[in-house]
Amino acid sequence: MINVSDLLYEICEDELVYEPDCELIESGLLDSYAMIELFSALEDGGVYLQPTRIDRSLLKTPAGIQKLVDDYGK
Repeated sequence: MINVSDLLYEICEDELVYEPDCELIESGLLDSYAMIELFSALEDGGVYLQPTRIDRSLLKTPAGIQKLVDDYGK
């Protein structure tokens, strides 16, 4: 199982990503480059998300991204 917070920590290097409701985009932790890194790391883990086909509001928090991973990783 992929732990999104651990991936986000590797990418963002900030412990705030361990707070499930941390506003990743508003806080500046997850910019466009970091988002590409995240999607790449998820693909390496076998989770393929198509950005044009997902609810973008779920990309705002670690909990939302974990939900996407759990739903698509089945």
